[in-house]
Amino acid sequence: MTGITSTRLSDGRELIYFDDAGTTASRAAELTTDHRGLPPRGEPGEVRFDALTNEWVAVAAHRQTRTHLPPADQCPICPTTGSNPSEIPAADYDVVVFENRFPSLGPALGPVPEDAAWGTKGPAYGRCEVVSFTPEHTGSFSGLSRTRSRTVIEAWAQRTAALNALPGIQQVFPFENRGADIGVTLHHPHGQIYAYPYVTPRAAVMGNAARKYHDARDGRETLTGSLLRAEREDGSRMVMEGQNFSAYVPFAARWPLEIHLVPHRHVPDLAALSGEEKDELADVYLDLLKRVDALYPTPTPYISAWHQAPLDPVLRPSGYLHLQLTSPRRAADKLKYLAGSEAAMGAFINDTTPESVAERLRSVTVPASPASPALAGLSEGASA
Repeated sequence: MTGITSTRLSDGRELIYFDDAGTTASRAAELTTDHRGLPPRGEPGEVRFDALTNEWVAVAAHRQTRTHLPPADQCPICPTTGSNPSEIPAADYDVVVFENRFPSLGPALGPVPEDAAWGTKGPAYGRCEVVSFTPEHTGSFSGLSRTRSRTVIEAWAQRTAALNALPGIQQVFPFENRGADIGVTLHHPHGQIYAYPYVTPRAAVMGNAARKYHDARDGRETLTGSLLRAEREDGSRMVMEGQNFSAYVPFAARWPLEIHLVPHRHVPDLAALSGEEKDELADVYLDLLKRVDALYPTPTPYISAWHQAPLDPVLRPSGYLHLQLTSPRRAADKLKYLAGSEAAMGAFINDTTPESVAERLRSVTVPASPASPALAGLSEGASA
């Protein structure tokens, strides 16, 4: 079992240690106390309603002063040392989750204003958390051990359940931005979790499509489940298939590199996965990230986005957990930029074919993973 220890930083923010299963790390209070004496937390920013699109926009001007690509000896998520009193007071750790010091949303909680129109604004309620995958300053998720990968997954699941239960929260979104080309502000391997007080625009579009499909079939089928079945039957875009998860390049991929990783069972979020499913996910996710990095001579920038069912009672029954991994990299020395058609109109034009991307991902050589029961039955997707 993953060890979980919650504590508080000197300004009141929550910090949680997630220790690898089988370890006996000591988390005594005197060893993990934050002695920095940080000033009290500020009030949240604000959200403003865009009447043209019926969408909320967060305004977080205080984030202009956040840490930006500091040198390694000043990294805020490395373990604390005598010369670097960081955000993580312990001298060592496995995985840590803590409230962001410069949040886009929160720290206060509550709902967005009702009956919004032009000129409507309110506090930017919600919660933003940082997930540090490792105490090592360099590296990436793909270089983690299977045990550490499993610990991160447990942290995502535990935080999803906890954030779902907070007042006013409508959607919980774990994600990772990797690489300078994506815009990361810290080199240390880490991800984030946003808990929104509203359903985000992308989630609303997907959620409404899923609900419409679900209702048309009297609640017997889900849209994501049917797409997974169709991709597995076709085969030409499959990347890998396991006992509980499969990965494929979607038929209408928008990005030069886009993979969906989907559980075979209909679950709303990471918190609903069984222990067996989490075990396999630890292996499958590592394998997928290694394949992405093996495509080019240098590490591939990506956004790893976990789509979880919103808490909206209309959208949640048809919501279906899945990962969307995307990269703007279209060649070893070329990136796709969102220009006129994509940025202004949301009309994507892809420079690669999904079938060729899937074939490349299937054929790359990746470092062997340690044998484990979760890998039994895991195979590369077969071409049609």
